[in-house]
Amino acid sequence: MTPRSFLLTQELSDYVRASSQPPDTVVTDLLAETAELASRGDVPATFQIAQEQGAFMQLLTAALGVRRAIEVGTFTGLSALSIARGLADDGSLVCLDRNGEWTSIARRYWQRAGVADRIQLRLGDAHETIRELPAEPTFGLAFVDADKAGYADYVEQLYPRLVDGGLVLLDNTLRAGRVVAPETDDDRAIVALNAALVADPRWETVLLPVADGLTLLRKR
Repeated sequence: MTPRSFLLTQELSDYVRASSQPPDTVVTDLLAETAELASRGDVPATFQIAQEQGAFMQLLTAALGVRRAIEVGTFTGLSALSIARGLADDGSLVCLDRNGEWTSIARRYWQRAGVADRIQLRLGDAHETIRELPAEPTFGLAFVDADKAGYADYVEQLYPRLVDGGLVLLDNTLRAGRVVAPETDDDRAIVALNAALVADPRWETVLLPVADGLTLLRKR
């Protein structure tokens, strides 16, 4: 079973996917392998983005004509695959993650999809790695799906590294609905971040009810 939005019934989720461009065999095989690993407890099922979210991210990347992108939190590689496929022909994607085992799965599928040459994977603490990047406008798109308590720091670090008009996408900003009644430290961190971002004049902000909540920030 692949992830779906908590806002949708299974029937509606199936309808959404049937009414969208279908995934190719690379995506379906990656989803299936990740789901199998999750069923055995080898990887967390909640780390996988939904199939339709990946399709949306690929379309958005292409529509914006993004040439350089960055991702914080790669897991088994579906989000990176989606972004890389949407990049301009000479585009590139930097992926930051700390888990070599999970990202080795990602590498296999990037290779199958013919986008491995567009992706540079950097393993280590993403907070430290991102600070090592030049603090100058570079990226047209950033996707963050990592430690929730660290989101505020990632946003701060990405701001100077984003071109004017560039987008940051933040995943899991509805926390399965718990933003209205936070239960964990991660929930509370996201609630605080959501409130701070909508009041931050540096960003145009919209929180979309896509999958588990997808916030789009556009650098003013």
